[in-house]
Amino acid sequence: MNGVHDMGGMDGFGKVEPEPNEPVFHAPWEARVMAMNRAMGATGAWNIDMGRFSREILPPHVYLASSYYQKWYLGLEQMLVERGLVGADEVDAGHALRPGKPLKRGPFTLAEVDRVMTRGSFSRPAQAPARFKPGDRVRAKNIHPQTHTRLPRYVRGHVGTVERLHGAHVFPDSVVLGQGEDPQWLYTVRFDGRELWGPDADPTVKISIEAFEPYLDPA
Repeated sequence: MNGVHDMGGMDGFGKVEPEPNEPVFHAPWEARVMAMNRAMGATGAWNIDMGRFSREILPPHVYLASSYYQKWYLGLEQMLVERGLVGADEVDAGHALRPGKPLKRGPFTLAEVDRVMTRGSFSRPAQAPARFKPGDRVRAKNIHPQTHTRLPRYVRGHVGTVERLHGAHVFPDSVVLGQGEDPQWLYTVRFDGRELWGPDADPTVKISIEAFEPYLDPA
């Protein structure tokens, strides 16, 4: 999706300025939002890429005006309402107005915290031999899906060089639609700055991204 979240290569947002001695949470409500997201993820109501997409589709003015955990909260609220797990009237009321619906997995208990907080592996057996190898020149496809994708907009249509193979992994573009894992080969691809941004770009700049095989064509 070509949303405002895909900021790579965009101008006007200023430089990244890390906060010195930044705390894990700036306020107690941020910890609660993270806990709610983790708890709902443990139920199997959606997957990680569906969660990402829920934040990507926030209206631009909302996305840009929201802090990190505000985005998490708004995405969570949207997924709960869309799936009928919470009513919009209950969100407005701040409490349940009806009995809860059964979940795919649950209830989430204290004994499951370690499992839920440990990120699982997305590596899967390959379905076919890899099309590319290190050193191959590839062109990122000029795609503009309406749903979630991990291919940054600024590399689409440009030529880079395969640096590394990472094996086959769950394909985000498929699982976000509920179409199964569809494991795909994952590569590190290096692009020259001038290939991406033209002759006025810094000639020493090189950008490496991780790209799934369906994103790439031979150059």
